[in-house]
Amino acid sequence: MSEELLMNISPMECRVAVLDNGVLGEIYIERHHKLGLVGNIYLGTVVRVLPGMQAAFVDIGQSRTAFLHVNDMQREPRPVVENKNTIVDDDNHKQTAATGASPVADTMEGLAVTPPVVRTRSTEVIPVTKTLIQHRLHEGQRILVQVTKDQLGSKGARLTTNISLPSRYLVYLPSSDHVGISQRIDSEDERTRLKTELTSLMQTVSLKGGLIARTAAERVPVNKLEEDIYYLVQLWRTICARRQEINHHQSSELIYQELSLPLRSIRDLVHADTEKVIIDNAQVYEQVRYFAKEFVPFVYERIVHYTAEPALFDVHRVEDDLRDALKRRVDLKSGGYLIIDQTEAMTTIDVNTGSFVGGRSLEDTVYKTNLEATHAIARQLRLRNLGGIIILDFIDMLEQEHKNDVLTSLQEQLAQDYAKTNITQVSELGLVEMTRKRTRESLGQQLCEPCSTCQGRGFVKTAETVCFEIFREMMRCARTYNSPKKFTVVAHAAVIDLLLTSEADTVADLEYLLGRVITFEVENLYTQEQYDIVLD
Repeated sequence: MSEELLMNISPMECRVAVLDNGVLGEIYIERHHKLGLVGNIYLGTVVRVLPGMQAAFVDIGQSRTAFLHVNDMQREPRPVVENKNTIVDDDNHKQTAATGASPVADTMEGLAVTPPVVRTRSTEVIPVTKTLIQHRLHEGQRILVQVTKDQLGSKGARLTTNISLPSRYLVYLPSSDHVGISQRIDSEDERTRLKTELTSLMQTVSLKGGLIARTAAERVPVNKLEEDIYYLVQLWRTICARRQEINHHQSSELIYQELSLPLRSIRDLVHADTEKVIIDNAQVYEQVRYFAKEFVPFVYERIVHYTAEPALFDVHRVEDDLRDALKRRVDLKSGGYLIIDQTEAMTTIDVNTGSFVGGRSLEDTVYKTNLEATHAIARQLRLRNLGGIIILDFIDMLEQEHKNDVLTSLQEQLAQDYAKTNITQVSELGLVEMTRKRTRESLGQQLCEPCSTCQGRGFVKTAETVCFEIFREMMRCARTYNSPKKFTVVAHAAVIDLLLTSEADTVADLEYLLGRVITFEVENLYTQEQYDIVLD
């Protein structure tokens, strides 16, 4: 599969499109006045601790306070007694159970903590006991936190105290001693090699903390991994030094800001199948080439500066695909279609046969439509960046083999997704429940806002319904106020037109019943649901 990265830079925003075989697969948008927060590290201030939720709200200098749950905090290890002795991985933290002291040695006010793992003599890891948040945090306390999820709707950013620093091949975990390998690396030999080499490198450089090998680390020579380690260690030292320099009178401060979208895309999205990186801005083009030469040299020669007259996204039909990605309906090539609805609680995707009538039987038609839908669903999830709980309403299939094939196809398509997904089996009703990790706003949330006319409902009252409301309101006013001799109805043109045509007889009957004259006035600025009754 060939892949291209397109970078469109303007004074207002930066957009990065990922094309799979010429088709838009993902889009990333970062507006200069509203940069994403994920990955940023802040020195924040605890403003409220909620024991009932085992969470705290932290001021990090944004419009909304951020949310920190106890499960996202570094856990406090506790020594476990076995024959009155414990064995700790780090020799500097050896303690006896008789002292009752914590084996955690804090450095730099808790910023460079490397909590030891407590083991028994049989090397069995003892689970770390959770501690209540009210015993760990208090209002006014300053803590180092990292953003793991952007502000979504009315919810503030999600935080963690488990800092992680990514590079091209590795992720450094200063507060852990874990050595992990990306689940996308399938080869057991390669996983073993990476774990052995990383463990050896950590001992060589006396690295305090843990490491995770990213997917890009597969088949990467050890010298490249060593360069990444030195880069990450230096970055962590810079963050710690910055923390020490902060003015203690400030409630919050940005300690480390994640890379800009173009550089982040080169670090995280480029791989061996990436044929080109096309950029339409000269300054960003030079920045990306310099960054790639230092950290991703294999892609250096594939970076191209686009200077032609037609807009880059227009040439590759990205603008058209973006407009289609905001629609509810997604048409399939066979004639079927999807209906995608995003709500506060979940996203639902309904599969329909549409104009596709198949050939042999109804079961075969349904089976082929559902199979085709799995490809479209996986693409739309990535393109629209839909996350949280997702319900897939496939057309009902009778044969179990067909259900298994559809589920397998869906899993294969989602395997290409960078976001973590979890899928259930096909239910008796043809429903598949799944989750997709959400770290930023969906495409619709980022580009759109609730309709000012319907307030996000997706529908408005009919003109007939509004007419009947006006009739009831005039009768209510007549009973309440005896002095008015005339009613003037001010409403939308569609409502006034209906009152003067289809409902003209009702208006005449109401005038006779109330003994008052009723006149009408069109207000083009009103929505269909808005109206006023003026008493004269």
